[in-house]
Amino acid sequence: MSAWTLGIVLLLIKLLVVLVVLLLLAAYLIYVERRLLGFMQLRLGPNRAGPQGLLQPIADAVKLLTKEDFIPAGADRVIFLYAPALVAGTALLIFAVIPFARGWTFRGQEIPGVVSDLNVGLLFILALSSIGVYGVALGGWASNSKFALLGAIRGAAQMISYELALGLALVPVVMLARSFSLVDIVQAQARLPFIILQPLAFMIFFISAVAEMKRIPFDIPEAENELVAGYHTEYSGMRFGLYFLGEYVTMVTLGAMLAAFFLGGWRGPLLPPLLWFFIKVFIVVFALIWIRATLPRLRYDRLMEFGWKILIPVALLNIIITGGVMLALRR
Repeated sequence: MSAWTLGIVLLLIKLLVVLVVLLLLAAYLIYVERRLLGFMQLRLGPNRAGPQGLLQPIADAVKLLTKEDFIPAGADRVIFLYAPALVAGTALLIFAVIPFARGWTFRGQEIPGVVSDLNVGLLFILALSSIGVYGVALGGWASNSKFALLGAIRGAAQMISYELALGLALVPVVMLARSFSLVDIVQAQARLPFIILQPLAFMIFFISAVAEMKRIPFDIPEAENELVAGYHTEYSGMRFGLYFLGEYVTMVTLGAMLAAFFLGGWRGPLLPPLLWFFIKVFIVVFALIWIRATLPRLRYDRLMEFGWKILIPVALLNIIITGGVMLALRR
């Protein structure tokens, strides 16, 4: 087998493994969240399907796959059918550039611990997060429902607004690493993780990412007590499941991004690199679940005001201070 053929085979294996692991994590993350929320709110959570409810994700998947998939009268059929795939697809594709291990050697060939080490990996992530906005906006618009449309408008405005702060929060990371490649960014944290050098950027990125994911306290596009379920009100069956899947895959992806950008990626003492990576990811996921169990939903005008009047100016100020400090240290 030639080196080129071996490389293609190993790439396909990595793609398959990452896809299967991500889908399994997303499925069981729903179970974990429901159990943790039950524990935090003094109730049981799912505990009937299998021992301790461990088969609940399988039961949910069977229910979604066998449930009737209907299309509302007057809906734009093509856009309505394919909009959920944008949300789930972009969430899965982001993981392609996130390094999850140091790498391995197989038959004298180096196998990097990333599906694809793009030299513009950070820009690739920002581009995909922008495309994800279309899944929300088009799904709500194509449903021919006022509640879905209002949720889509809210979602598009919120995601575009907080995407600016999210991108600005990563500028100091690029300045410190001198690269857009996520592998290079992890390598640049060999001495200190960037969360120590850039705690403000970490907080801005985390808050903006939670808003991008539309999770409590930023779940304005869904707001079930106002909009029934917002942009996915008219969806049922597995198409609703794709929106649901996209949210939980994004939770894992957010944990992976925070690990790569601010927590040193797979770096850590004593334990294997891959294990360190997953520990950091699950710490972030647990924090997201804890926030959901604790905080109430923001009012829409305050949510937008917080993004435009606080996060973006603070992120710009952080870029200026970081640049000034770097210039001063260079002298």
